[in-house]
Amino acid sequence: MRQAGRYLPEYRETRAKAGSFMGLATNTDYATEVTLQPLERYALDAAILFSDILTVPDAMGLGLSFAIGEGPKFAKVVRDEAAVAALEVPDMNKLRYVFDAVSSIRKALNGRVPLIGFSGSPWTLACYMVEGGGSDDYRQVKSLMYARPDLMHRILQVNAEAVAQYLNAQIEAGAQAVMLFDSWGGVLADGMFQRFSLDYSRRVLAQVKTEHEGQRIPRILFTKGGGLWLDEIAGARRCGGSGLDRQSGARPRPGAGQGGLAGQSRSQCAVRAAGRGARAGSGGAGQLRSPATQRWRLGRPCVQFGPWHQPVHAA
Repeated sequence: MRQAGRYLPEYRETRAKAGSFMGLATNTDYATEVTLQPLERYALDAAILFSDILTVPDAMGLGLSFAIGEGPKFAKVVRDEAAVAALEVPDMNKLRYVFDAVSSIRKALNGRVPLIGFSGSPWTLACYMVEGGGSDDYRQVKSLMYARPDLMHRILQVNAEAVAQYLNAQIEAGAQAVMLFDSWGGVLADGMFQRFSLDYSRRVLAQVKTEHEGQRIPRILFTKGGGLWLDEIAGARRCGGSGLDRQSGARPRPGAGQGGLAGQSRSQCAVRAAGRGARAGSGGAGQLRSPATQRWRLGRPCVQFGPWHQPVHAA
């Protein structure tokens, strides 16, 4: 509900008070408030930190901003040797506002539900860093990957180390599980996905804590459009759960329920909006019987126009 929560009227009121998205995300009190808002409406299994995946490259000095109606933009892009050479793992103190929010949210939850922290995957962050924002075709990042794989690997190496430190700091601040969003891994061809996305997600997960203060820390890896590689993701055995998108179905993964991967599936907003009858015939969340190790979450895009953006339809 991290994304869907942005359409709640109470979220929009808090967002207006904050003045901007980053004004909201960097304010501990506001970030705590909007993280808890969906829990007041719905019987959710967990809370997920209110933040953004692009906080890490912003801390690298790329200059993140959110233009109304345009999404995230970076003032600087990473496309040539000089820019890549200048890239380094940021001082985690620059992300102190995230860790303070985690601690504040955990305290406010008071054991009500677990708190999930998150980060973008090394590849997904690289897409934004090279493109300078979102993209329809990922032309710039793919061109760099094919023409100068050495530079691409250097970006991914820095990102992997930064993300591992970032997730560990969230765990130390109070996150009880963490999720790695490989939002754009699915734009890669088979073979390139393994080299430029999955390998670096594995590097991150190999460094992220599996236990903190005597408590197990589940790690979840989600690759949008990654249904082709679910067995390879499961075979990595470095994450405690995998995210399945709507193209992947909800079939149990290898080892699910036997100490292997738990599943986390996404249902479409439009299906949720259409009501129980439509869900039952959609081949989606209403029809499938999930194993005990599977959990559902509301997937993107949660379209803000039309009836499905109304909070009542998410119940």
